[in-house]
Amino acid sequence: MDSMVEIFLERANNEIFAAESLKRLSEEAKSKEEFRLPGKITFYSSVISHSYYAIFYSAKAILLAKNIRTFAPEIHKKTFDRFKENLVDTGILDAKLLEIYRTIIIRADEMLEIFKDEKWKRGNFTYNTIPQANKEPAEDSLRNAKLFVSNIMKVTERM
Repeated sequence: MDSMVEIFLERANNEIFAAESLKRLSEEAKSKEEFRLPGKITFYSSVISHSYYAIFYSAKAILLAKNIRTFAPEIHKKTFDRFKENLVDTGILDAKLLEIYRTIIIRADEMLEIFKDEKWKRGNFTYNTIPQANKEPAEDSLRNAKLFVSNIMKVTERM
């Protein structure tokens, strides 16, 4: 596997670890006490953001595995578009997922929808909602990120 692909997958995993840690820090009184944080403070907006970046970096990794690079400006939009065009619309991702699982556990269009939804949530919940109200979307984002990244990692291992 290409070293840049590995770097992006590692970044994706780091983002998941950050999201999980911030979620625990938001919910565990003992952790808040240890860091001298006020009891009401939460980091759910950051959980959503880190979950999105886990998806983004894993999408970059699989694109790089196919020698497809995206650059600024609009790197997030370009990455999403290239992911859709080169992996989902062509059926490559579904075929690879089918090869791994024999029956499709998650289809490529479901992964594309996760990517799209998390991109929207990153903007909406990071900038437009009070942090305490983001617990449920944060849990959903973290679950989606884990599903997305784990599937991308399995596919890239077989490329």
